[in-house]
Amino acid sequence: MTYKKIVLKKGSEEFLKRFHPWVFSGAIHRMEKCEDGDNVTVYTADGELIGNGHYQLGSIAVRMLSFDDTTLDEEFYFERLLAAYNTRVALNLMRPDNNSFRLVHGEGDFLPGLVVDIYGNTAVMQAHSPGMHFARNMIANALVRMPNALVKNVYYKSETTLPYITRDTENYYIIGQYDTNIAVENGLQFHVDWLKGQKTGFFVDQRENRLLLEKYAKGRKVLNMFCYTGGFSFYAMRGGATAVHSVDSSSKAISLTRDNVELNFPGDTRHEAFAEDAFKYINEMDRSYDLIILDPPAFAKHKSALKNALIGYRKINAKAFEKIQSGGILFTFSCSQAVSKEQFRLAVFSAAAQSGRKVRILHQLTQPADHPINIYHPEGEYLKGLVLYVE
Repeated sequence: MTYKKIVLKKGSEEFLKRFHPWVFSGAIHRMEKCEDGDNVTVYTADGELIGNGHYQLGSIAVRMLSFDDTTLDEEFYFERLLAAYNTRVALNLMRPDNNSFRLVHGEGDFLPGLVVDIYGNTAVMQAHSPGMHFARNMIANALVRMPNALVKNVYYKSETTLPYITRDTENYYIIGQYDTNIAVENGLQFHVDWLKGQKTGFFVDQRENRLLLEKYAKGRKVLNMFCYTGGFSFYAMRGGATAVHSVDSSSKAISLTRDNVELNFPGDTRHEAFAEDAFKYINEMDRSYDLIILDPPAFAKHKSALKNALIGYRKINAKAFEKIQSGGILFTFSCSQAVSKEQFRLAVFSAAAQSGRKVRILHQLTQPADHPINIYHPEGEYLKGLVLYVE
């Protein structure tokens, strides 16, 4: 297959020879006229073929899909999806008590620009690059070919994730239609709003961390800040918490949280939900909580927002240290890819020092195995978490 040709500057191929999947615009010497999303073949200055990928405008000019001359057709996507599927089989994620997981995690599954989350028999596909947008029908067709009838419906949800696309990108079912929005995670049921909710509708990346929280919940009064649809709250309830309060600024998220309580713990009076700004709530709350979860949305989606993000993490954690009871446990997270583990830890350290409390690290947390990190692409590590014991 002949694709449009991109030639790199001399010496600029070294990072690609180490299988890093990005070509930056500054590394390009010359190229044929390319449109957003075009399939391209990348060559060294000496004419050596490196591989094929998707072109797009911006600093990351090419996302590499192969390091040879592979044809980027439906069979290519099927083979990559099958490899991702087999990895999830090895992780034992497809069980009667669990049908929610990430099938494709971009560069971590060698499909940069693509995210696919599975909820029951529905795959929610999200394109983060024009190339994946234009390949969406081939990918959808490959998804329904996965073994054991894994996928029946494919919902395309890229309205807010695509850069530089002027064509119609509304969310819609490519294959199938609405069936049920109830998914199961570790034996708990959740209404997943993939039609209008954040990201693909749920945050499957906290699955293992929620299980850990369950082990600490017994006999504690729990505050779940930035709760979205209540994930951590229900694990706390199942773990034996005496009371669980869920807080989110979105009234729709709070409504779904209440629905999820009824789904799992009908009539249970231990849970209360509040549609309120997190900073306002934590400023005004009493000091009765002895387990607090801080899982905010990304404070920094780009490097330009890093300074303000670190201030935000420091402020919210300082308030939690100030308000949590002695002997309390704090689960605190950052999902900002622009914030490094060291920067996040320093922000939390600064907040702890400001509070004057004695604080010990019990666990250092990260994303689960169905959000793998390509060893050649360390930028794929985005979720950072600490479990802290506060005296």
